[in-house]
Amino acid sequence: MTRVVVVGDLMTDAVARARFPLARASDTPAIVTMHGGGSGANIASWLAVEGSEVAFIGRRGADITGRNRDMELMGYGVDARLVMDPERPTGTCVVLVTHKGERTMLSDPGANAALSPEDLPRDLFTQGGHLHMSGYTLICEGSRDAGLAALDLARRAGMSISVDCASSAPVERTGAEPFLEWTHGVKLLFANADQAKVLTGREEPDAAAKVLTAWFPQVVIKLNKEGALWYTNSRSEPVRVPAETVDRVVDGTGAGDAFAAGFLPSWLNGKPPADALAAGNALAAKCIANLGARPRL
Repeated sequence: MTRVVVVGDLMTDAVARARFPLARASDTPAIVTMHGGGSGANIASWLAVEGSEVAFIGRRGADITGRNRDMELMGYGVDARLVMDPERPTGTCVVLVTHKGERTMLSDPGANAALSPEDLPRDLFTQGGHLHMSGYTLICEGSRDAGLAALDLARRAGMSISVDCASSAPVERTGAEPFLEWTHGVKLLFANADQAKVLTGREEPDAAAKVLTAWFPQVVIKLNKEGALWYTNSRSEPVRVPAETVDRVVDGTGAGDAFAAGFLPSWLNGKPPADALAAGNALAAKCIANLGARPRL
């Protein structure tokens, strides 16, 4: 079994699901929950719960939420390598979910923004392993050096590497060119349709995937209700797999992270792309229905 090392963000999510249309500058009834989050931590948790050997490298505050997130990761079976920041709090994300399911996120990275190259345990970067990098680590200026150092350590060790694009607005603010330069040569890129458009300027996911193979040998684009596609430049057309039907929709927060955690083990084991896409879709469906690692109720 390939050990997966995840470098990324650790957050506490405050999710507010509005019961009615938002009454701007007034009050809207909502269901509010608090739980562990962060793209990197979500992926590590799902991987561990689904049976993968996984280590997570991140940074937390010296606060009760940081301790809870640390214990939560270990409870899921993650080898949590968290550095405690004496000054910054554990990161927090406020997720506003409209009555129609549209999500808007307000993020305070907190301790995540202070992740440094010195925080990277060298013993985790060994030949035969896989590094998965959360794009937030590269996008955030404070943690960027740590992200670049992790990519360099993985390349030197002969590890395979995947990167997730994180979120479209931060990538757009940072700029497509710098992001592509930092991640050039990474074997596998995860993006959704909006992120792929920001990186390439192409509206259609198929066209964006083909452009992205100039930088990445393999590209996966998540298409929400339409499933996902995989593309490599040795094929004329991408492989597409439709999403699984979900009878009980609770919350889509973290579904893209669950997809990546479902895809990676099959991909690392050399399964056909269609099988890996199907595994990713299945885990995303479990997340949306609140049936897995990161509780949503």
